[in-house]
Amino acid sequence: MPENEVKEARAIARNQRVSSRKAKLVVDLIRGKTLGEALSILALTPNKAARITDKLVRSAMANAENNHGMDPEKLYIDQIYADQGPTMKRYQAGPQGRAFPIRKRTSHITVILKELEEE
Repeated sequence: MPENEVKEARAIARNQRVSSRKAKLVVDLIRGKTLGEALSILALTPNKAARITDKLVRSAMANAENNHGMDPEKLYIDQIYADQGPTMKRYQAGPQGRAFPIRKRTSHITVILKELEEE
């Protein structure tokens, strides 16, 4: 591997049963933070998207350590984003034979970790 190439580790959670709008609120909290700081924020954030994102960040950290030989102490969250996934469509019975649509939204959450460069 050339010296000037930047190593990165990534993890992707697809089809997670949380809307991308709610997941984006959580991922915006930790973008650009160091790994320890991000995990602390996620541990204290009380919603479903935070639990999913916490597990995803830990997976990316394991990928960085085991697959790329990166030091977990120097890692930071370079990119993290939540995209919209497929929507499951269901219907609930309404009055007088009507049907009301229910949209169960999903999201794809991606995290990319990089090592801090020492100057």
